[in-house]
Amino acid sequence: MVIGHWSLAMKVINSAANSTSQSHQLADCIGRVFIIAYKESTHLLEETLAKEGFSCEVLRQEHQPEYKNFSPSYLCLLNHRRAWKEALQQSKPTLIVEADFVPVLGLGKLPLPFNPDQADVGVSWLYTCAPQVYYVSADGYAQGFSTSMVAYIVTPYAAECLIELAEGVKQQGGSSNYSSWDSDVDSILLAKQLKNYIPFRNYGEHGGLPNPEHHRHGLSKTHRADILYGKLAFVPSYALTEGNSQLKFLSARFKARLKGIARLLLGKFLRVAVIKGSSTPGRLISFAARRQLSMRL
Repeated sequence: MVIGHWSLAMKVINSAANSTSQSHQLADCIGRVFIIAYKESTHLLEETLAKEGFSCEVLRQEHQPEYKNFSPSYLCLLNHRRAWKEALQQSKPTLIVEADFVPVLGLGKLPLPFNPDQADVGVSWLYTCAPQVYYVSADGYAQGFSTSMVAYIVTPYAAECLIELAEGVKQQGGSSNYSSWDSDVDSILLAKQLKNYIPFRNYGEHGGLPNPEHHRHGLSKTHRADILYGKLAFVPSYALTEGNSQLKFLSARFKARLKGIARLLLGKFLRVAVIKGSSTPGRLISFAARRQLSMRL
């Protein structure tokens, strides 16, 4: 059955399955952009976002005495919680990015990954980590899952729900313990009857250096975008350490592309159970296959 569905998808591989309306450009649909940071330089990111037509504000965390015993993951959550409180006050969806996000050129003109007239949107990741796709609508919007909150759009109601998530993490896990809270965002919002979306391709790259806290808890210490929408606006931090920056960049991007293709072939991006349970399996397979059919790093 799955082979038959794949054949069907190949027949429509160049069709309009990814026909997300180009009229809904990102810069026209976003109210504010909040860059959450600690001590990192955000100059290039601010400059790039401003050129793309976004109104930006940096929310820089200031160290407090009570933060001394907080885990890095909880401190990160506090940063996002501050941005969620701001997003709660906006009339339009809010874009939240971390300081090490590197956008692609033309970000503002890329399509919004969901229907702006839809009332039940939770979050839409613009950068995905370990993504999965669940459903693709006739106009190309893809519901799915991602972890990592490097760059994402959040609606006001979803922001309210995520503030509740932050309170739950504090009460259940405590502020000093490691928490993979970003992996719970999808399930928390789905429980609130909200739909979450992933992009056809990533709108930028995670430019940060390896995270030792992730590694200590059995997770990969690095994650990169598997496939990008275009050329990056500036060189990521991970390529600016000692040595050949171009070679480091190409090596990281090549590994990320291979990992993305492997996840597709192994049924991790689009699970067999999802295909079998779908009323439009060809559309799902077409989206997943076309997403990786590109030579762009």
